[in-house]
Amino acid sequence: MPKNFTILGFDPGLADTGFGVICRENNKFQYLTCGSIKTKAGQNFSSRLLEIYDEASQLLLEYQPDLVVVEKLFFAKNTKTAIDVSQARGVLLLAIVAKKINLLELTPLQIKQAIASTGQASKRQVGLMVKNLLQLSAVPKPDDAADALAIAIAGASFNTLLRK
Repeated sequence: MPKNFTILGFDPGLADTGFGVICRENNKFQYLTCGSIKTKAGQNFSSRLLEIYDEASQLLLEYQPDLVVVEKLFFAKNTKTAIDVSQARGVLLLAIVAKKINLLELTPLQIKQAIASTGQASKRQVGLMVKNLLQLSAVPKPDDAADALAIAIAGASFNTLLRK
């Protein structure tokens, strides 16, 4: 198992795609960065997807993660939103696969269980656990960035490369 292992988490979205980068070193998590790839609602749909792809590709080049973890989608109500987010998720997957980086996809339930020990955890509970696990002074903002950090942390739990 590598001593340092960099993990990039993505919380897919068309308007906001959260990202979070952590390093696992000696079984401890270290916060590197987080944020959100934002696209404008009035912008051409294809241009928004290209913007997500370009910014995600830049993050992959800059941080050169050993693993990228992407949340699987679970929508039941708004079909149009689900389709748009699915397409944003698709360009993220394309960027990752094109760079031949290890990819792990996790469901919201798996992420919540890994972070808060319950699949019923609220956004607030997940955010507070991220804050505590990464020893941050506050819950990361925006929410999409905090979720992306949770996704990265959960990836460390599920990734067989990191198990002893």
